[in-house]
Amino acid sequence: MIKLSVVVPVRDAEPYVSDALTSLVRNARPDFEFVVVDDGSVDGTGQVVEDFRDDLPGLVVLRNETPVGLAEARNLGLSLASGRYVSFMDGDDWLAPGYLADLVGAIEHLGCDFVRVDHVQAEGRRRVTHRAPLAVRNTVLKPREHILPARSKTMVDYPYAWAGIYRRDLGDLLAFPGRLHTAEDRPWIWRLHREAASFAVVSLAGVFYRRMVSGSLTQVGDERQLHFFDAFDLVFADLPEEFAPKAVRQFRALLAHHLELGGRFAPELRARFERRGAEALRRLPADLPGVGLDPERDELLRRLLETR
Repeated sequence: MIKLSVVVPVRDAEPYVSDALTSLVRNARPDFEFVVVDDGSVDGTGQVVEDFRDDLPGLVVLRNETPVGLAEARNLGLSLASGRYVSFMDGDDWLAPGYLADLVGAIEHLGCDFVRVDHVQAEGRRRVTHRAPLAVRNTVLKPREHILPARSKTMVDYPYAWAGIYRRDLGDLLAFPGRLHTAEDRPWIWRLHREAASFAVVSLAGVFYRRMVSGSLTQVGDERQLHFFDAFDLVFADLPEEFAPKAVRQFRALLAHHLELGGRFAPELRARFERRGAEALRRLPADLPGVGLDPERDELLRRLLETR
């Protein structure tokens, strides 16, 4: 019986995927499986994955001839997963030895729907630990009760799917909106916290998130960045009134962040992004309490409304 399935979407990750898979070798157990979805790579990623066939027991490989994007690649991996629990890892990240066993031990001990963990951000030789934004640890809680308050960082501000472990029988709650090619984790984390029954946060920091990777969506300013707006359309759809201030403030903060990084966009794409941003702001309620940002970012959004 498979206890844990780890879903690993990869695309053109030849410089990094060996580190990722080596870290899985150091976490392997007979009851673990590792579902690698090669999403249309055109470099040597596929061959590197094949080279691990003998070293990584439980390796399952699916190859897409045409890329479908991170969200749908994760969904394909989920469709192949057979474990009682599911976790995720991106192909340019890596795990500490023994981390997956600790992760499984945590969710089995707590008996909840999902467990969230801290992570380590790696940029060159620099390492910074980022804590999940909840001080209460090793305690089973109701996810819906940890969406608010609006003005504080809460668990819906920590959307990283790879920072946790989930019961596979959560079913559709684990599926990502496949049509999104960025920000797919925003509606995903909101739905998980609105609809799952129980969760906990534990102090594990065994995921090493490689930041500033060339070609990653956080670094690329192409049309996929417009999916940010589609992602929040899903967040706002059927949103209970009590959560509206949180969702609006989160959207405004992230929109301001994208505008501050607007230099990565070509002029035509920046104009389209700003136009969609202004249209979205005008659709949102203007009188909700607690949605204001700091003066600089509020001014940035005010200017956007004036010029678009």
